[in-house]
Amino acid sequence: MIKTAIVWFKTDLRVEDNETLIKAILQSEQIIPVYCFDDSHFETTKYGFKKTGSFRTQFLLESLQDLDNNLRDIGSGLLIVKGKPEIEIPKIVQEYKVQKVFAKREVAYEEKRTEKLVQDELFKLRCELETFSTSTLYHAEDLPFSIKNIPDVFTNFRKKTEQDATIRAVFKKPVKINSPSIPSLNLPTLKTLDLEFSAIDSRAAIKFKGGETEAMNRLNHYFFETKNLSIYKETRNGMIGADYSSKFSAWLSLGCISPRFIYNEIKKYEFQFGANESTYWLVFELLWRDFFRFMFKKHQTKFFLYSGIKTEKINSKSLNNKLLSQWINGKTTSDFINANMLELKLTGFMSNRGRQNVASFFCNELNMDWRFGAAYFEEQLIDYDVCSNWGNWAYLAGVGNDPRGHRYFNIEKQASEYDKNKEFRKLWL
Repeated sequence: MIKTAIVWFKTDLRVEDNETLIKAILQSEQIIPVYCFDDSHFETTKYGFKKTGSFRTQFLLESLQDLDNNLRDIGSGLLIVKGKPEIEIPKIVQEYKVQKVFAKREVAYEEKRTEKLVQDELFKLRCELETFSTSTLYHAEDLPFSIKNIPDVFTNFRKKTEQDATIRAVFKKPVKINSPSIPSLNLPTLKTLDLEFSAIDSRAAIKFKGGETEAMNRLNHYFFETKNLSIYKETRNGMIGADYSSKFSAWLSLGCISPRFIYNEIKKYEFQFGANESTYWLVFELLWRDFFRFMFKKHQTKFFLYSGIKTEKINSKSLNNKLLSQWINGKTTSDFINANMLELKLTGFMSNRGRQNVASFFCNELNMDWRFGAAYFEEQLIDYDVCSNWGNWAYLAGVGNDPRGHRYFNIEKQASEYDKNKEFRKLWL
């Protein structure tokens, strides 16, 4: 038994189905839950955008407040530090004589690099770092192929995984945590993170609020109160309102809820109200999320290259600042693109249908380096997830996992199909 351990929270801000937390409790006499505001997450990227914009930061602050509340309910609390994790985490290790740090396992390049830096510093202090895979529906170890042999085509991945792998049971929420006295929560403000508060536009499809409590409320609403899950497949390409799709992505991105927990609830729902194509389709979408995460494990830094995971080298396109600005501010030649881009700019959210269209427009009509589009989404989206964002952009740019090579959207046709009466365009323009 370890005397004292740290649970280093990152994008797993929940107490329900959190293997990292459960394993730490089982192996330690007392634990200290920690969250580090990593300075690098608030810098400006080489593409000229903030890495984390104000909408997502606001959602993060709400999620941390909720996590602290939920931890205090069971005898603990959340310790907040700010700086470089490889400096801040070891400081707490020394202060509390910590023997082991438990954390979520990372797959994307920058996150893995930070994890390694922390591990190296802990090693000097004779403190171990143990990581757990807590972000996917299927556990990497349960897949019917090794990471390096995962098919690069989603359909092949999905069919074999559905046939040969099982989804693990969820971890029950801990009843009690033993912790030393943890000072009351001290969150930074948007201002101290060098961000300005932006109120979300009143036309927003949904008012996102961060935290596990809100994630559970949303699931309960979408499944059991409205039974919208039963019509998900028919409505998921909608563009106006809160309930045309599950909207779980923001909570999933910070791990306020786990894919396995959602899967479990889908099974309960099916038992109660019957299974159909729609109930399956939500699992199908969770599998896409898994797929991009496993692709990042397999291809690592390639998703951040202009040529993506394609082997042939392609010369990157030059940047046209005027066109980029028109795209961001909804001033392009397409009213459909403009309406979607304004929704993103003013709310931090855009529908799945909108995202595919604006990305296709960026790559094919404006003919620009797709990574600038992906970097703008990274700043702006409340539900930004490194693997899903960069994976999807590479896919649409024709340098990712699309077996057809180039995914070109006829924007006018899409607009007349998905916004027949121009209601969406009227709302935002």
